[in-house]
Amino acid sequence: MGLDDIIRSLQHKSILITGSTGFLAKILVEKVLRTQPEVKKLFLLIRASDLNSARYRLHNEILKKELFKVLREKHGSGFDSFVREKIFPVVGDVGHESLGIADLELRKTLWREADIIINVAATTSFDERYDVALEVNTLGAKHVLEFAKQCGGRLEVLLHVSTAYVSGNKSGLIMEKPIKLGETLIPYSHLDIDFELKLVEIELEKARNEGADEKTQRLAMKKLGLKRARLYGWPNTYTFTKAMGEMMMGHLRGDLPVVIMRPSIIESTFSDPFPGWMEGARTIDSLIVNFGKGKLKCFLADPNLVLDVIPADMVVNAMIVAMATHRSESSLHIYHVTSSVRNPCNYHTLADTSHRYFSKNPCYDKDGRLIVVKRVVMFTTMAQFRRYMTLFYKLPLQILKLVNKVLLQKFRLQYNKLNTNYNYVMHLAELYEPYVCFKGWFDDLNAGKLRSMVSPRSNLAFDTQIIDWDDYFMTIHIPGLVKYVLK
Repeated sequence: MGLDDIIRSLQHKSILITGSTGFLAKILVEKVLRTQPEVKKLFLLIRASDLNSARYRLHNEILKKELFKVLREKHGSGFDSFVREKIFPVVGDVGHESLGIADLELRKTLWREADIIINVAATTSFDERYDVALEVNTLGAKHVLEFAKQCGGRLEVLLHVSTAYVSGNKSGLIMEKPIKLGETLIPYSHLDIDFELKLVEIELEKARNEGADEKTQRLAMKKLGLKRARLYGWPNTYTFTKAMGEMMMGHLRGDLPVVIMRPSIIESTFSDPFPGWMEGARTIDSLIVNFGKGKLKCFLADPNLVLDVIPADMVVNAMIVAMATHRSESSLHIYHVTSSVRNPCNYHTLADTSHRYFSKNPCYDKDGRLIVVKRVVMFTTMAQFRRYMTLFYKLPLQILKLVNKVLLQKFRLQYNKLNTNYNYVMHLAELYEPYVCFKGWFDDLNAGKLRSMVSPRSNLAFDTQIIDWDDYFMTIHIPGLVKYVLK
């Protein structure tokens, strides 16, 4: 199958996309419309109170983005009529059965017309509320699968976007293989998803009966998610609930053609529709942003460990190639869309490029003063990091706290600011530890077969070997982060 065949596979097709207001889905929508203008319809599932609200979100959160400037230039004054002809917002929510689509006739229309379903909906916060993460990442996958089955034999493929980190904290080479229902990362243990769902109901009911306010319930659900994830070997609620979502997909699919994409850390576009577009701070971006602001002088990370990064446009390209390849196959295919085997980057490159970039292009504080950055001190273990933070930050803070009491809160503002910064850095370290100390790399043998179908320089390429990571961070990613996130 060549490039023309892949693009032609989307011609006259109707595609249902969930999570359509998210970062990756927007890039997918733009790419499909630009490369295959003869696509029939894009049904975009959008959480909203009504259709007018969904249209508002479509216009303001998707089409108004700079991401669509190339497509706008291509169609000129005909852009609005073009998207009206192609894009159809659908009010719904993957967290509910039938995708929360209340109108039966609309559901029947989608079952009758959808050729492809792409599930990009996810909540990606590492410490999300357990009830919310289960609803979106786990039950959401189940609901999308059940909806896809209603399409009957017409549906060509269901593509589900997961994450490479469903592997947890495994080390060594991690294979592109499915996760079986009930499988855990702890030997001789078994996971019961129904029990997890029931547990959430019980804990929420208990909290309500005790008169807990919303904040207390939220914190309780966050703690429960992390506790349950770590009980079964996953580092956080996000990867745990995404793993359960994969279990649902694999166990319940029957003979439905399903493709599961497992990207690693998704970052700004490499080249398409233009370099550096991004939205929101991704996994490593909080580190870059806080370093640029002068708030991150040390951190937990082994500079020699692999940092598995993949540009968002390459993920989308891999999705399109995979959909075209596995149309109407009654099988399950899993792909790592990653860089750790093909062209590994490391944390030294991230730290070095961040330092060089912000030395040449410094940020300014709220008073207009230039922020001077120094090379970040990196610690390879959490124990080393804690000792350093205790000696140079926690102990001085405790001394300042005592002085503050003696001097009647004279240094209250300084103490509060320093204490907030200390707690934030420690919180970041605990959340990021599974990633910055990750000692695995992702096999991409299956993905390699997809890569071979397109030229490394084609507009559907996703071969990371063409990326110079130093150049990517210095001239593409960090400038994009400054433009779109630090603006």
